[in-house]
Amino acid sequence: MTMNIGLIGCGNISAAYLGLAPTFKDIRFVAVSDMNEEVALARAAEFGVKARTVTDLLASDDIDIIVNLTIPDAHYDVTKRILDAGKHAYTEKPLVLTLKQGKSLTDLAAAKGLRIGSAPDTFLGGAHQQARQIIDDGGIGRVTSGTAHFMGPGMEMWHPNPDFFFKPGGGPVLDMGPYYITNLVQLIGPVKRVGALATAAQNERTITSQPRAGETIPVQTPTTIHALLEFENGAAITLNVSWDVKAHRHANMELYGSEGTLFVPDPNHFGGALEQSDAAGTISEVPVWDHPFGRVNWELDGKNPRANYRTAGLADMAAAIEADRPHRCALDLAVHVTDVMTSILKSGETGKFIDMTTTCDRPAALSPDDARALLAAAP
Repeated sequence: MTMNIGLIGCGNISAAYLGLAPTFKDIRFVAVSDMNEEVALARAAEFGVKARTVTDLLASDDIDIIVNLTIPDAHYDVTKRILDAGKHAYTEKPLVLTLKQGKSLTDLAAAKGLRIGSAPDTFLGGAHQQARQIIDDGGIGRVTSGTAHFMGPGMEMWHPNPDFFFKPGGGPVLDMGPYYITNLVQLIGPVKRVGALATAAQNERTITSQPRAGETIPVQTPTTIHALLEFENGAAITLNVSWDVKAHRHANMELYGSEGTLFVPDPNHFGGALEQSDAAGTISEVPVWDHPFGRVNWELDGKNPRANYRTAGLADMAAAIEADRPHRCALDLAVHVTDVMTSILKSGETGKFIDMTTTCDRPAALSPDDARALLAAAP
């Protein structure tokens, strides 16, 4: 059964959702909305869907799931409105900005018998699912420690309206942390406690992107965070995220096991090369398996092709609703990741380790056959 999808928030990321949705079967975007009517009309014309007001979209009888692509500070209120309207919700990351908000949505969804899904869905990519299989098969033994790094010069370099990235509720932990922490949880399980140091290198940033190049914006949240994550399985992972780094040579993610090491590509993307060492320390490239969500299908600026299957999480949730099974971009996973991220920030403020008050199940692995079952047609 095809599920009709609505969308609230027609900013940058909406083009990826609307453009990639036809890759998958049983989901169809029918309408979009935005507080700025002109923006909604332009996006609707671009992708051949209807433009509606937010109020009309929420009340539409022809929509089953609404995707929330508003700014992070609005995620809780908009997702709550979607549930109150009697519709399933799927939201961009982060799910919410506080654990209290996450628990509130969990209670509301349960009371109404509705689903909430949350990005990121990049952990469903071919490279990360192959890493999952290697770990589950004992390929590097028990994961005991590791590192994860996301560092760059800042969002004002490319985003047309980067202000919210530097306000409370923004920052690299809440913006990029979901990719890294979600992937770590799906690979090795939930987090037990965290500790962190947090700083900001500048009091204000100068926008260099168009159309606002030259404007300055205040920095109101930490922009460099060094965190330690202790997982329930005993693994200790170092996580560094920063918008204050001009260049570095750290790998995106390395997991150290009792029998070897696994080098995992960027969790912000679906594909990439995996490398693995054996117990003797010999490193070799892992032959790429035939996973549909690892195949190159997207060109960035016409010269950087990559695998991009955004909306895979939405398609999986739609299929899960129909099959009455758990969806992989699950609410308990997103709430737990919110707990981890907000606890990292709290630790940065207090200087104390913070115990998690939530946990979650690892989402089910997505095999190549599982992925093919979500596609509109075999590539």
